[in-house]
Amino acid sequence: MKKITLAISLLFCLGATVYSQEQTPQRLLHAAQCLEAKKFLPSSEATKLTFGYSLDEKSYPGDRVIYLVQYEAPAHSNGLVFAIFLTEHDGHQAFNIQNNASFVLSKDEPSGVSFVNPPLGGTWTQEHLAAAIKEIEKQPRFALSVKDLSAADPSLVCEAYTDPQPKKSEK
Repeated sequence: MKKITLAISLLFCLGATVYSQEQTPQRLLHAAQCLEAKKFLPSSEATKLTFGYSLDEKSYPGDRVIYLVQYEAPAHSNGLVFAIFLTEHDGHQAFNIQNNASFVLSKDEPSGVSFVNPPLGGTWTQEHLAAAIKEIEKQPRFALSVKDLSAADPSLVCEAYTDPQPKKSEK
């Protein structure tokens, strides 16, 4: 009996160690760094921010989209959601922020998500963001240091729908 208890305790400890050592995926880190660089993240006194993400390669044929959630607090189910398109630019991965919204999980909504500040676009966009949030809720959350967010790799290409657009030349 003692051996079984010891074995179970050992497995539990190993499982906790593996979970606590889970590394932040580079895609998530780079996407969050772009959000910081483009001033999409709210200012905060916190030293760490909590994120979750999901990669979608089906909704937009030929495109990859990372849906990223920045939670208001580690244990909360509300925050900001972003749709970030992943492309290649001169051999570097580019993160193009194309949509954002603030949300709260809500049992009163058919989708389970209520948008406090709705995203750009219509019903289709809201449905996809809501589905992404629900998927992200099933995934692990990652705490990222604010210092790591502001120390973006210089080769990182960050773009956003808020970037100034080149003026059309007059003819």
